[in-house]
Amino acid sequence: MNMTSEQLDLIYGALADSTRRAMLARLAEGEASVNELAAPFDISQPAISRHIKVLEQAGLVTRSRAAQKRPVTIRLQPLEGAADHLEGLRQAYAASFARLDALLDHLKSMPRQEGDNTPRKDKS
Repeated sequence: MNMTSEQLDLIYGALADSTRRAMLARLAEGEASVNELAAPFDISQPAISRHIKVLEQAGLVTRSRAAQKRPVTIRLQPLEGAADHLEGLRQAYAASFARLDALLDHLKSMPRQEGDNTPRKDKS
């Protein structure tokens, strides 16, 4: 899933807050009401609503109407997109480190030049 830079900014911004991460962890167990999401936190109802709004703007949750309730549900697609983005970075860094390792191995195997007093470790 390819995501725009703006989408990633919203997702990572939403995930940057521990309260929102805790809300997402709760929602991973199933949908919840706003009051259920607010229960573990010692913050005001307007603050809870702002946190939910940030999660909604990032596309990480949705709110629906069920009679008098407005349950909040997690959306996994944006999280999968962010995970794909991070995996791409991980692979790029791993490839870079592999190239660096290969260069270091090559340099270690080169014969010493006259006047080179740099100690070289033996390969083990």
